[in-house]
Amino acid sequence: MQEFLNQYGYLALMIGTFFEGEAAILVVSSLIHKGLFVFPYTVVSAFLGSFASDWIYYLIGRLNGIYFVAKRPKLQEKVSVFTNFFQRYKFQVLFSYRFLYGFRVVIPLVIGMSGLPPIKFLFYSVFTGLIWATTVSTVGYWTGVFFEIEPTTFQDNLLFVMLGFSAFGLTLGYTINKIIKMNSVNS
Repeated sequence: MQEFLNQYGYLALMIGTFFEGEAAILVVSSLIHKGLFVFPYTVVSAFLGSFASDWIYYLIGRLNGIYFVAKRPKLQEKVSVFTNFFQRYKFQVLFSYRFLYGFRVVIPLVIGMSGLPPIKFLFYSVFTGLIWATTVSTVGYWTGVFFEIEPTTFQDNLLFVMLGFSAFGLTLGYTINKIIKMNSVNS
């Protein structure tokens, strides 16, 4: 197993964060203290996987979102609900979407369909992606160190972990939005 992780661990992390970000990065980062992974490489690999995923769905939304969503009834329902939310809380969503568990496909798709220019999405996706990868890796690492837990512990308690990250993301987005509003009032 260790030989596999040495050869393919970071690639597996990139693929894992592409599809299911938080679970993959939490498991890998909890193994850092056991010497199986290195923190900076873990952050970069997690960032690259989630960045690629976000951009694929953003581009699908931007280039052909209506057709893509129309062919998927379950997705169509989520997109219509989230589109209204995005229009109302644009800045909060842009700064916190990585931390909102369960919306990995919907949010970048809606952002692409909203007409947000690629250069702006690039800024938000890089900025929030690095914050997300660093934060989740740090939580996984320190949790692994303090509690000497096995990686399966995250999988067994995934709901609570995701609720915590969602709350953190919403708080981050709310705080940044308040700062932006205060700065525009003072200008």
